[in-house]
Amino acid sequence: MQDAHEFVAFRVQEQEFCLPVTAVREIRSATRIVPLPNVTEEYKGLMNLRGVVLPVVDMTKRLGLPTSERSPQPVIIVAESAGRLIGLDVDAVDDIISAQNEELQPVPSVQGGTVNLFVRGILNKQGRLLCILDLNKLLPAVVEEVE
Repeated sequence: MQDAHEFVAFRVQEQEFCLPVTAVREIRSATRIVPLPNVTEEYKGLMNLRGVVLPVVDMTKRLGLPTSERSPQPVIIVAESAGRLIGLDVDAVDDIISAQNEELQPVPSVQGGTVNLFVRGILNKQGRLLCILDLNKLLPAVVEEVE
């Protein structure tokens, strides 16, 4: 196992999450998203990325977080999951964090909770606790509905 890891840290409804840098293809300011009928509310619609049409997921709804006022300048993280590009609609991208193995912790078990479905670990860095998301578990159900 490698000793150093890099993550893209971002916020959704004031909660901090992160993804491995290797899963992130680019970060874009919010762009026009075309909604589609008869898809779940987690699925926000489609965006055009230089001629490639990709689905966009509303991360507030996908993570089951309470909806409050959105950031005035939301951001789209273009990530790759299972060989497919997908847009993640988040409130803000904060920074890139380097972490050592000792800063990565397993997800604590919570009775009746389903946190293990999407979160593969916790990054404990300088007083910040960030949930490390597993895109392959988080997104397939949303993406498959559109195909």
